[in-house]
Amino acid sequence: MLRFAFLLAVLVPFPAPAQTATPAAASPAQVEVAILARPIQRGEILSADDFVYEPRSPNMARGAIEADAAKGMEAVRPLAPGRIVRVSDIITPRLVRRGEPVLIAYKTGGLTITTQGRALASAGAGEQVRVVTNSTQRTLDGFVAGNGLVRIAY
Repeated sequence: MLRFAFLLAVLVPFPAPAQTATPAAASPAQVEVAILARPIQRGEILSADDFVYEPRSPNMARGAIEADAAKGMEAVRPLAPGRIVRVSDIITPRLVRRGEPVLIAYKTGGLTITTQGRALASAGAGEQVRVVTNSTQRTLDGFVAGNGLVRIAY
């Protein structure tokens, strides 16, 4: 029995990379992006008036948030005008700030106990925060219920 092995090579013309390049006149589509119209300081609350829409490349617009989503949020750092705002630039407004006085409230049934205290961290609405009572210096964990108000839930 005889065996034969063949090697077959087929040459197919393939255009060089220079022939397949896109023309220089073609540019990627621009998208409308919300950018800051004025400088924003750290801790400042954003409003819809702080934004204008400008066309930007899709790569620049990646991660940008809409003006409506940023409205009412607090700036984490100073933000320059013309800058695209991203999720990492904003947080929910801090209703309780570290070191500031707070009203601590504990409610069960029809009984409500309140005392003065001090926040050990900054937090926004519904977020957990540690506080220390002024009278007993006891540390408690609670949830921010309003501006300067922390509710204790046990």
